[in-house]
Amino acid sequence: MPHPTTSGTPIGHDDYALERVPAGARYSWMTVAVQRFGQLSALSQFLLGATLGLGMTFWDAVLAITLGAIILEVVAIFVGIAGMREGMSTSVLARWTGFGRMGSGLIGLVLAIALIGWFGVQNAVFADGLKSLLGGPPVWVWAIVAGLAVIVIVVYGFASMAWTAYITVPAFLALAGWSISVELSRHPLGDLVASDPAGVILTIPAATTLVAGGFIVGAVITPDMTRFNRSVGDVVKQTLVGITLGEYVIALIGVLLAHALRTGDVTQIVSTTSGAIGTLILIASTLKVNDWNLYSSSLGIVTMIDSVLGVRVNRVLVTVVFGAVGTVLSAVGILSRFIDFLVLLSVAVTPVAAIMVAEYFVVRRWRPILAASRESGRLPEHAPTWVPATLAVWLAAFLIGYYVEWGIPALNALVFAFVAYAALGRLGLIRGIGEPRVLAVSAA
Repeated sequence: MPHPTTSGTPIGHDDYALERVPAGARYSWMTVAVQRFGQLSALSQFLLGATLGLGMTFWDAVLAITLGAIILEVVAIFVGIAGMREGMSTSVLARWTGFGRMGSGLIGLVLAIALIGWFGVQNAVFADGLKSLLGGPPVWVWAIVAGLAVIVIVVYGFASMAWTAYITVPAFLALAGWSISVELSRHPLGDLVASDPAGVILTIPAATTLVAGGFIVGAVITPDMTRFNRSVGDVVKQTLVGITLGEYVIALIGVLLAHALRTGDVTQIVSTTSGAIGTLILIASTLKVNDWNLYSSSLGIVTMIDSVLGVRVNRVLVTVVFGAVGTVLSAVGILSRFIDFLVLLSVAVTPVAAIMVAEYFVVRRWRPILAASRESGRLPEHAPTWVPATLAVWLAAFLIGYYVEWGIPALNALVFAFVAYAALGRLGLIRGIGEPRVLAVSAA
């Protein structure tokens, strides 16, 4: 990967945290797609499938996965296209997609807290798995070892994370193939498809919320990944391949295995079908989720510090510091007590993508500024400080997603945020505070 410079300062593994990604630093769609699929080919996705299988019939699970996947793919494709065109991370792009400079800093902070929290939770799961399989030192030691491994991967940026995906994803697919061939061959497929669930029944809306909510933060931060894509077609291909395979292949295998073994215990399912090696591969696949948790968290913190304090800090430094914090918190077991809070943050993040898409593709209030600066490869010189209408829409959408139980909460929040922002834009009420007059340049 080339290492261009900005104002004489090497960017290196800073990975263009506060810059547009230039054309020469972008990758083939397959390199990005493997990482997208890697985010969904992990222990958490097997757990999702097993949870659905424990509480639903096979075909109800298929419907829930379909609805959830559609929500995720629509969100990821549209915010991903914006990220690809502008070459910006989610939190930087937010400055000119409805949130303004301070609003983007707030988004960066919320994303960072949510992602570093999930990084710690996943790291603790990883450590518990290593301890149960390999024994040896206490869990907290394994947590530190696992956390340091992810920090090293993320320090070297997108290229290092791509190599990690090329190793872990094929191993995970081999495991999935082994699991289904060994265990499912003992049960007629027709019997599994027709069998009743073994646990408490899940409704379609509740299950769809589990599917969409389980990866909605990953969908919102899609620009962090697609800024390394080369075309709109690449974004669409990688999203359809990555999310479809992750949701249908991995989750549905989990559903079938839960029906076959009548349990939602993922570790038991995998150890029963593929032994200790398969379980180790499954646990190791957590690396491919956790590196993106830490990577996007570091981008959010860098943006927040730049937006609020006007100070540019190196992404590598932020990665090391916050990765160490998340690792220590996971080692002492604190983060497991904050899962409900992390879920709450996930609900808060959901409307962000809808607002960004509504601004970029419908209202287009700041598209002229983006278009004017794109040819130079630099960020626009000006951004609004705050956009009050956006904050009002964001808050209202969050409250709707959290409190309204009718339908699918994630979808309710997304639709409301999109429609409300577009309507306010149509009425000319989307206005920034603290910005110069918008340039009269046609948006590309």
